[in-house]
Amino acid sequence: MESIGKYNILENLGRGAKSTLYKVQDSVSGQIYTLKRILREVEDDYRYFEQAETEYDVSRRFTHPYLRKSLELKRIKKWLKTVELHLVMEYVDGITIKQARLTKVDEIIRIFIMVAQGLASLHDLGFVHADIKPKNILLIANNGIKIIDFGQSCAMGHQKLRIQGTPDYMAPEQVDRNFLDQRTDIFSLGATLYEVLTGEHYPTKVRATNDGGTELTAPPNVRDIPTPISKNPQAPSSLSKLVMDCCATNPKDRPENMREVISRLEVAQHLFQRQKSLHPEPIPELVSPPQLTTPIDHESDDDSDDFERFIESIL
Repeated sequence: MESIGKYNILENLGRGAKSTLYKVQDSVSGQIYTLKRILREVEDDYRYFEQAETEYDVSRRFTHPYLRKSLELKRIKKWLKTVELHLVMEYVDGITIKQARLTKVDEIIRIFIMVAQGLASLHDLGFVHADIKPKNILLIANNGIKIIDFGQSCAMGHQKLRIQGTPDYMAPEQVDRNFLDQRTDIFSLGATLYEVLTGEHYPTKVRATNDGGTELTAPPNVRDIPTPISKNPQAPSSLSKLVMDCCATNPKDRPENMREVISRLEVAQHLFQRQKSLHPEPIPELVSPPQLTTPIDHESDDDSDDFERFIESIL
């Protein structure tokens, strides 16, 4: 059996731009973990080390069940230079919300309440996730969820020197390299919920193109953006309005914090359940989002890194 240090490799879980994920077992304790192995092949690969170090620094503090915790970061050095990193994380067996093809409104609301609760805990620690998207939210056993991939995270009020994030989910302040706070995650959560409800991307300033590229666009006029309820009448009006408020261009026009989002999601949940009780006949399910044609790695940094390289090429 192959091993990395004291960890026996059980399964290869996937690859990122410069990393490989493994399901491993601690040879001493017998515990199962995920190990992310990052290699530095050229000088520019330092950014992947930075992301792993950021993820460890942020996620080692977690105690909330909806946030994936990191347990160890080991540096492999050669001639006093770090050439490899091993990030040991909680093992999570699940599928992304995009793979799940969610259709039932009450189930969607229930899941996003949990996501908002996890993010509220992250914000209480003083950090912003800064890369919330369908691929970074996993559905796990016992109807739970797990938020993953904290490599883009930063402290509240931080102003990044580089544009980092994923097209179709980035808040305007990320594109403009302004200060980030909890409302940045609120925008991305809204864009993610918009996609789950409608099967379409919210029209952000930075969008992925059909040929796999990226394009920068003018800020969309909110009046021209179809609301979730206009795209799918089964989306409750209260939920539709919350999504649009979360995706406001100006952070001041969004919900103030994640607890306000939770409260409004719970109201939408109550109203939807009341509607179902008044109309016991089956309510049609939402239109399914497009089926994925390729598998998704559970912590791939390709989307955000491809975009970062694109930005550097035009600046």
